Formats: sequence, structure tokens, C-alpha cells
Amino acid sequence: MLNVAIIGAGAISSAHIEGYLQFPKRCKIVAVADSFEGKAQAKIDKHQLDAKAITSYQELLQEDIDVVSVCTPPYTHAPITVDFLQAGKHVIVEKPMASSLQECDAMNAAALANNKVLSVIAQNRFKTPMMKLHSILQEELIGKIVHAQVDSFWWRGHCYYDLWWRGTWEKEGGGCTLNHAVHHIDALLWMMGKPSEVQAFMGNVSHDNAEVEDISIAMLRYPSGALAGITSSVVHHGEEQQLIFQGSKARVSAPWRVTASHSQPHGFPENNPELEELIQSRYDTLPDVTYESHVGQIDNVLTAIETGTGVLIDGDSGRSTLELIVGIYKSASTGEKVTFPISPEDPFYTREGIQQHAIHFYEKKVSVDQFQDRPITMGSEFK
Repeated sequence: MLNVAIIGAGAISSAHIEGYLQFPKRCKIVAVADSFEGKAQAKIDKHQLDAKAITSYQELLQEDIDVVSVCTPPYTHAPITVDFLQAGKHVIVEKPMASSLQECDAMNAAALANNKVLSVIAQNRFKTPMMKLHSILQEELIGKIVHAQVDSFWWRGHCYYDLWWRGTWEKEGGGCTLNHAVHHIDALLWMMGKPSEVQAFMGNVSHDNAEVEDISIAMLRYPSGALAGITSSVVHHGEEQQLIFQGSKARVSAPWRVTASHSQPHGFPENNPELEELIQSRYDTLPDVTYESHVGQIDNVLTAIETGTGVLIDGDSGRSTLELIVGIYKSASTGEKVTFPISPEDPFYTREGIQQHAIHFYEKKVSVDQFQDRPITMGSEFK
């Protein structure tokens, strides 16, 4: 039986708590920590946990804790994660992994030095349509990928950035690109690999109480010559989200759709029903995932701890996602094309460098300690 601690009792912590509760014979939540003790106790009461509420996570470093879920604001991810790894605990950390590549490197070094599991939340990978799409792309049934389109469309009201840690480069680490599109950027890298360069633009068009962006558009080039586009937004009504991959033979996407064409003698397209049927048949035979979303990722981490196997989303995956996001921020802030990798000498490698060099759109005018605990939207199911 693995003992679990939840660090941070904000809205997202419920997804972690509910995930662990699916495996009562494998783990038990014994503590919830939050700087507001009432929030920690409220989570304990809501989920009827046999756990204690504390205000300082440091109290748990020497206790009999096996696994920690870090659900705090992004600027705290690195120090909390490193402290627990060095104390011999396994760590699941919410997205984004950290606020800088320097912090990611410190987190990965601590995991390696202490031989502990570090997994970064990317729950969309643990959804049946995404798993199936990944398999189809790996089998190259659509041919060589020539273009990818990522629409990470969300909508958040003006008051969303009133929460004390949101809307600043110092504490949130960025806007919609880092904290919303991170899900889809992770999926793109999982499906297609790392790009070689990026050119990007960003703006703040609807939230004048935030320093950070509420929309960005990035153009990527891959070593293969393929191109990709990512739109990250919290200004899109309806929150439609999709990933589309155009191959030399066919097009597939999440939400799932397949279309295949071949050329007529004069070069115009003609539908290829045989290939569509082949791809659809293969998609239909692929298994559904057993556990979806956060539950699936928690199961994956528990299994890794129990068996000594690897996790699907480790610290290297989390770092790769952040590197692309940092590249988008650098390009949009400087107006320059950014090539990868980003070196430790780059001004955008550190938190301080990003805070100094990234565009500050507005000054944060309003700050509230906490919102009432309400349901949150966590993205498309990609059905």
C-alpha cells in the first residue's frame, strides 16, 4: 500500500484525489497540504478522506509518504518537486512541469540522482481517441506527415486572471500557451516529435488584468520539411479543440476523422475509399484504454512504482513540451525565428530571463486570494 500526499488543494487537486481513490487496494491518501488550511480540510471533507490537513508541505518530507501529487501554482513546482525527490518520494507534478528549462533540468537531475519516478501530468494521452490516433500515426498508414494543425481553443472570463497567482510571468509563468495549450503541445510532440524551429506571434486581446498572453499563433518547421501550426487561446467561444495530421496518403485527426485522396490524371483529388476503410478498420480494432485522463496517468505511475517499469510521461517529456513553449515565447517576444535546442546560455533558459525579456501586455490590477470551489473545464474528450 502506497501512502499519498496531495500538495495544493485548488480545483485541479480533485482530479488527482479522485484518481487515487479508484485504486483503494494500491494506495491511500494520508495528507493534503495547502497554504490555506481550510482549503485542505475542505478537500478532505468533500472526498471523505482519512487524511490530515497541513499548511506546510515541508512537514511531510520526513514522513512515511511514497507518492506526492504537486497541484500548486507553476512557480512552485520545481522547489516542491525537488524537495520531495531528494527526500526519497515519487512525484506526479501538474502541468506545466515548471516555469523554466533551468527548473526542469533541476527536477530531472533530482529524479535521476534519487532513482525516483517523476511524471508530468498530460492526461490527454490517456484518452482512447488519442491513444488510437498515436498508434495510427506510428504505423504510418497515412504516409509521411506533411502538415499538422493544432487548435487549442479555450475561453476564460476577464475575472479568471484575478486569482492571485494567475496572469503574471513571475507566478503563472505564462498565459494560455503554457497553461492551456500545454496539453495539445504535449500531444503534438508525442505524435510527431520535436520541430527544428519556430516563428510565433502572441497578444492579449481580452484580459487587460494580466501581463501574459491570451492568444498565440506559432508556425513550426520539422527536420523532415513538414510544417505545423499551433493556435493557443483563451478567447475562443465553444472551446473547440483538435489535432489534425495531413499525410501524403490520408488525413486523420482527434476528434477522429479519416479522409484519403489520390490523384486523378489531371492532378485533382479523387476519394480513396479503400485506404479510408483500411485505416478505419485498423482504428476500430485498437483497444480502448482501461483508465482515462488523470486516473489513467495515476495508474501508469503506480504501476511503474510497483513494477520498476517506466512511465509514459516522464520529466524528459515534460521538458520537451516546455522547451517548445519557451521557444514560442522567445520568438513572439523578440520577433525572431527560434531554433532548437535552447541552450543554458539563452536569456529565456531561466525564470528570471523570461520575466525580463517576455512581453508584458498589461499590469495585473486585481488580486483575490481564492475563488469559490466550482467545476472547471479540462478540455475535449476528442470523441
